[in-house]
Amino acid sequence: MGAVPGYQVGLKLWSLNTGASQREARRLYDAGGFDYLELYAVPGSADALPGWKNLQIPCIIHAAHFMHGFNLARADCAAANRRIYDEMRRFADELEARYIIFHGGTFGCISETARQLAALHEPRALIENKPCITRNEGKILQCRGASVEEIRQVLQEAGCGFCLDIPHALCAANYLRLDQMEVLHEMNALHPTMYHLADMMDTALRIDDHTRLGQGVLDMARFIPSILAPGAMLTIETNRTSPDALREFELETRILRRFTQT
Repeated sequence: MGAVPGYQVGLKLWSLNTGASQREARRLYDAGGFDYLELYAVPGSADALPGWKNLQIPCIIHAAHFMHGFNLARADCAAANRRIYDEMRRFADELEARYIIFHGGTFGCISETARQLAALHEPRALIENKPCITRNEGKILQCRGASVEEIRQVLQEAGCGFCLDIPHALCAANYLRLDQMEVLHEMNALHPTMYHLADMMDTALRIDDHTRLGQGVLDMARFIPSILAPGAMLTIETNRTSPDALREFELETRILRRFTQT
């Protein structure tokens, strides 16, 4: 029996979370605590690849985003994007990753996001929806791929798949002053390949806060049963005390189980 019967649950770690984090991940995977690892591949961390490969845990790669110099929405970032992608592809190849998740970038334009993603010719690519805005070093940044229309455009023009981040969709709905459930169902109608989930400290947030499941105010019983089909892949993408504190993740899977019983 897996962590959440009827679903495939993912643990999110960064490629720099080696040593104790890897040992804890192996322990928990062997105990049936999760089904796959979603690994954020930090540029310049290829030296850590052998350790991740030795774990022999099914893997999905989360590509770098703007905080590590990868920004698909800007044409002037295209050369750097390609260099970073080449390293992400190495992670995906060596770990036999099923998918690579990409963010749409900040500022720029969604047409550029679609153009650059299509130019990678990456059959494992998934575009992840974002909040309309994010915060970095005290500055507010505009995110591409927040609206249903922008995600639909990337899917059509880049021919990729879709990762539906549920809190991101709720934050975008708040910013756009749209009904949260309507936006969530419109996003879900785009046939996501997989999902991201976190709690929220306030349902009116416009920037996601990655609150741990059960520590926020989201009424998960309101939307999880109507969004997640049996067998769905779902990464719990929340803040933890430390990457080694996977017992917090174990508690979150028990909380999630309550909302996914059929």
